[in-house]
Amino acid sequence: MLRRAIAAAIAMSAVPALAQPPAGQPPAQARPERAPPRADLPANVRVFEVPRGSRPHDVAPGPDGLIWYTGQRRGTLGILNPANGQVREVRLGEGSAPHGVIMGPDGAAWITDGGLNAIVRVDPRTDAVRTWPLPAEFPDSNLNTAAFDRDGVIWFTGQTGVYGRLDPQTNEMRVWRDPEGRGPYGIAATPSGDIYYVSLAGSHLARINRATGAATIIEPPTPNQGARRVWADSRGNLWISEWNGGQLTRYNPTTREWRSWRPEGEAPRVYAVYVDDRDFVWITDFAGNATLAFDPANERWTRYPGTGPNSNVRQILGRPGQILLPESGLDRIMVVDTSRR
Repeated sequence: MLRRAIAAAIAMSAVPALAQPPAGQPPAQARPERAPPRADLPANVRVFEVPRGSRPHDVAPGPDGLIWYTGQRRGTLGILNPANGQVREVRLGEGSAPHGVIMGPDGAAWITDGGLNAIVRVDPRTDAVRTWPLPAEFPDSNLNTAAFDRDGVIWFTGQTGVYGRLDPQTNEMRVWRDPEGRGPYGIAATPSGDIYYVSLAGSHLARINRATGAATIIEPPTPNQGARRVWADSRGNLWISEWNGGQLTRYNPTTREWRSWRPEGEAPRVYAVYVDDRDFVWITDFAGNATLAFDPANERWTRYPGTGPNSNVRQILGRPGQILLPESGLDRIMVVDTSRR
């Protein structure tokens, strides 16, 4: 049963790209009618439609208030202007199926593209696309997420059992295999510059030696918990979403102490995790079809329901005063204004 559950969890995130339009033609922008967002959303929530079939997987704040998202099934980087709701798309290449997107130190969009098996950069001024394919000995790595360290090097994971780094200044790329095999998924940088990743199939946390690339496995106290994503707070604590365990877990690298909290619900499925500028911790619960904000100071939860059934928010990111939620199941982006209640 455990092997089947892990295999199903991995398959959910490996979505193939749909056929692309002929070269030189932009993706179609038609949006068939769909159900409007539910009426009981909090007052500090706005909802934006993106092109149907995009299946926005990850999202990131872009420059000048723009919002980037990966159109996993359209092979695009989507660019949403929340001031007017308009969306435009940048095609990433034939066969593209982008997963993660973050803003780099250079202000560009950096993407982990499972379809291209490459790291992709999109210039925010020109929309120019550049790709760095993984070495031939690491085909079909099922690239997932990425994080920059303090030296401007981008680190990334792949669920087939790999993690790696790319130095944009030298174009040098190195890739290593996880000590326990399949599963590397979420990855994060701490305020001190350390890089950690979690393994969904391997159910572990790992710290990367940035000089050698060696990964040191750190076993959480809950076995087979399916650690999916990880994020660091301002103190360097690591917050982990447990897909199989249905918990939010915190690890203190200094004291090596672990603690977990379980959201309400009969069988939570905790997917995403993100820590905002106030050190509130945000998670998504697929089973509850909701995003939850957790205040560690008083251990209270605030619930934000999905805008429709099976909203499937797979990743969370934000900027001061704003939380960005890509509803992959509904082709929508939800924006929460944390300066309002």
